[in-house]
Amino acid sequence: MTPPAVPSGTYRLQLQPGFGFAEAADAVPYLASLGVSHLYLSPILRAVPGSTHGYDVIDHSLVSPELGGETGFRVLAAEAADAGLGIVVDIVPNHMALPTPASLNRQFWSVLAEGPGSPYARWFDIEWDAWGGRVLLPVLGAPVDQVGDQLRVEDGMLRYHEHVFPLRHGTADLPLDEALDAQHYRLADWHEGDLRGNYRRFFTVTSLIGLRQEDEAVFAATHAVILRLVREGLIQGLRVDHPDGLADPRGYLRRLRAATSHDTWIVVEKILTGDERLPADWDCAGTTGYDALRRVDAVFTDPAGADPLRALHREVTGAATAGFGPVALDGKREVLAAGLGAEVARLERVLDKAGVTEADRGDALRELLAAVPVYRPYVVPGEPAPADAVDLMAQALTGVPGRLARTARRIADVALGHEAEPAGGQADAAPDARPDTPSDGHPDGHPGARPCAEFAVRFAQVTSAVAAKGVEDRAFYRWYVLSSRNEVGGEPDDPGLSPEAFHRYCRAMAESRPDAMTALSTHDTKRSEDVRARLAVLAEIPAEWAAAVRGWDKAAARHRTGPGPDRYDGYLLWQTLVGAWPVDADRMTAYLRKAMREAARSTSWTAPDAAYEQATEDYLRAVLNDRELHASVDEFVTRIAEPARAVALGAKLVQLAMPGVPDVYQGGEGVLRTLVDPDNRAPVDFTDAAARLAYLDAGGVCRDLDDEKALVTSAVLRWRRRDPAGFGARGGYAPVHARGPASAHLIGVRRGFTIALATRLPVGLAAGGGWGGTRLDLPDFGAARPGRARNRRPWNDLLTGRRIAADAPLVEVFARLPVALLEDSAH
Repeated sequence: MTPPAVPSGTYRLQLQPGFGFAEAADAVPYLASLGVSHLYLSPILRAVPGSTHGYDVIDHSLVSPELGGETGFRVLAAEAADAGLGIVVDIVPNHMALPTPASLNRQFWSVLAEGPGSPYARWFDIEWDAWGGRVLLPVLGAPVDQVGDQLRVEDGMLRYHEHVFPLRHGTADLPLDEALDAQHYRLADWHEGDLRGNYRRFFTVTSLIGLRQEDEAVFAATHAVILRLVREGLIQGLRVDHPDGLADPRGYLRRLRAATSHDTWIVVEKILTGDERLPADWDCAGTTGYDALRRVDAVFTDPAGADPLRALHREVTGAATAGFGPVALDGKREVLAAGLGAEVARLERVLDKAGVTEADRGDALRELLAAVPVYRPYVVPGEPAPADAVDLMAQALTGVPGRLARTARRIADVALGHEAEPAGGQADAAPDARPDTPSDGHPDGHPGARPCAEFAVRFAQVTSAVAAKGVEDRAFYRWYVLSSRNEVGGEPDDPGLSPEAFHRYCRAMAESRPDAMTALSTHDTKRSEDVRARLAVLAEIPAEWAAAVRGWDKAAARHRTGPGPDRYDGYLLWQTLVGAWPVDADRMTAYLRKAMREAARSTSWTAPDAAYEQATEDYLRAVLNDRELHASVDEFVTRIAEPARAVALGAKLVQLAMPGVPDVYQGGEGVLRTLVDPDNRAPVDFTDAAARLAYLDAGGVCRDLDDEKALVTSAVLRWRRRDPAGFGARGGYAPVHARGPASAHLIGVRRGFTIALATRLPVGLAAGGGWGGTRLDLPDFGAARPGRARNRRPWNDLLTGRRIAADAPLVEVFARLPVALLEDSAH
């Protein structure tokens, strides 16, 4: 079987040492039998030795030797092709790693040795003027005058512990202080990176340096291997990591499309918030599915639980605010003041060049950056600002304090690509749309670019970092009314979604981006799908949940022997235990330490509080070893097992059946209760998974939720692979409804001649007496002639093998499973 140009379903494999191309090839027969059409691989180019994720690329000219090299990849591609599978590869255009030793990145090593004169100087987004033609390297454990005795010259190179740096010709024999001053780099205390760094980073990660993909030579060099493999037919699709970091995402995608082919499936890891849509002029199939993920989760979450859960959150944590908005704004302001201080300083220097020099410029800039409600605007210097960008900046200006409004308006105009108004001019006038074309064609701040063009690009790049670090990696760890809603692009204040709103989203997706990816779990989700499924049930039982938390807090009080955990971290602990249960102490300790440091409330990555962290770990281990508490949590999880099962299976079915290309994250065809990375990168036992699928294919009866998820996953994926045309114009999309008192508990979608049905809000359904007299109201695909009665044919349930009448009682439809996959018996 030849893989379709647009995947019918993908399976994400997280490659890493110990699970490389050979191990992936071993899994191919199983994945083919599961029903996917494409393998979806994490980055395959050479990364920092030992990398478990691959996003820290150090050499674009090599397929990773640690994964098996190009030979190993070709073997995998051949195995996949023989099984009828294509390959989608994750690519990382935004940044490269600054490894230790630096020589592992030969392009950056050249820049360190030769400075702006290096043939690779244009590769990296470095502000050379900021340090007099030098790159600031914040790698020292203390200021250089305190660690001078740890620096030494050896074999013509400068060494600092495991770090090695090149020395300019003729400087090796100079006194150390003179040698340091003579280099094209300046070694600095690691704390200086956040405040004084002069190269664009990936968010606040100093070890990842931004690439200038807007330069054609850089694009060509960094994509040569991947594009060659695409042209050879070994790669059929590309997933683009973090397009928001690029100077011109639209231009990048146009160049990528031109370098591949019309048939190459391209999706982008673009995070959309609220009702935001992907720019229509981006030449790609769509996003990687976080927007779909949060809507699937929301339609299985009871909005009626929001208020009591908010009240419980305030009670347990003592939160001063009733909503997430102020928490998110505080998180953004904090990272702008500290973690992203270097990026803000660079923007201020560009504003100086643009003529915005007011004394309150820095404060106004930070407030404007914090007030941008999405990840970034899209402004292309030389073109009028899009209406969406103008509206976005107008919305952001409403969030700037009045005393800073005038200066913020001037900054917003420059961020839209307009020349700055004179300081005494009509600052409140509507901006015009005159273009601003850089003289050398580089709208990224390269020499020759106009300041307003440079600022428009850099402002947009920084807003995405502000959202990621201030909201995703800070506020989401401080505010967890219902932590299952705290996923990228999520809206914790708005946990539920009506079936009508979900269907509107699906219709729009089917019309505008029908080939975008959908997902339930990814390598970046903070909680996997089955953790979130359990937590979603809490919205239906807020009173019972509140009673459990109060009881656990009281029972665990005797285990508090130090400063931690505080009330916030304690509440996060209970939600995490319930979601991931059973979970061992080591996994929970690692997760909670990361969560607490991301929150940066009682401890942080840059200033860890060892006493607080140790006290919290001691408390956690004591709680898990407390037999009564252990039994109580176990009992609670058991009580919600049945509704959590319905949510887990329902969400899986809907995600697989809705418009878009469904991705299954490794292990997600079974129960997946993992936490934020690196917990979610643990290897999967594909031997066990293959045995499970073989058992089900042989007619085995489902024994547990693992079996049921495997059954649902394989049935939908095989159906999509067998009938891809059913998802085109002929198949379309339509909601499916029921008639009767419990009709609101059904979520149903029709794709082609097949219908997926799931149970939503199962606790409320049971409390109302179950399905009762509620019946299906299925369409009839028979071509009834005028004057003849409609032919109400029965439907085949692909999950259970039963025949289901078009108007069957739902209690019959869901007699064995809380989900059904019905195919027209005449199809």
